[in-house]
Amino acid sequence: MDITELKKLIQKTKLNIPSQVLKYYEEMKEEREAMVENIEKKGVKDKRVLLTMRIIPRHIFVPEELKYLAYEDNPLPIGKEQTISQPFIIAFMTENLEIRENHNVLEIGTGSGYHTAILASLANKVVTLEISEELSLQAKKRLKNLGFENIEFVVGDGSEGFPELSPYDRICVSAASPDIPIPLLEQLKIEGIMVIPVGNENEQILSKIIKVGNGKGFIKKELCGCRFVKLKGKFGFS
Repeated sequence: MDITELKKLIQKTKLNIPSQVLKYYEEMKEEREAMVENIEKKGVKDKRVLLTMRIIPRHIFVPEELKYLAYEDNPLPIGKEQTISQPFIIAFMTENLEIRENHNVLEIGTGSGYHTAILASLANKVVTLEISEELSLQAKKRLKNLGFENIEFVVGDGSEGFPELSPYDRICVSAASPDIPIPLLEQLKIEGIMVIPVGNENEQILSKIIKVGNGKGFIKKELCGCRFVKLKGKFGFS
């Protein structure tokens, strides 16, 4: 697919991908395509998610010395005891969020900014929280250089969310919590979806939470076993 065809497909599928991102389209294209083919084989079917992952250059979100591993289906360290998650898990989480182009999304755990870019390509707006100011600033610079203008960066305790811009249509939590943080549930719209790893330090279940009824109840669907870094904060791990 050439750039002209790609731009038409982006418009047709209502993706919010800046033109600056397409400058990287030919870089490591074969590796990125192989990554997406592997994700498809593992069961991810959402066409908007798969197209976004075919476009966003994961190799610019990892340390220089690890770029050759950027499209392997593995998590990679990014510093500050944080990781960039396995591509399949990112795709699987995103598919289960069921994001539409008019949705506002809260992301807990900015990290490198790669998943932030995926979410911002699919949604209307993303508010992304990161406990490490250094990682947040690095991600902000990277994503601004890529042309993303629909992302708000916040440094703080992700387990408390960001009530100032709530409620959110979707909440994506990229760190494991011992339980579902009450503030995040409160900031989710009724019928909104949150995807979050829940469990202890060694064993977690990736869970899909759908807020129902009068806003105080929820449906919990267990998706798969997983392993994430700990969500630090008042309603996470101390």
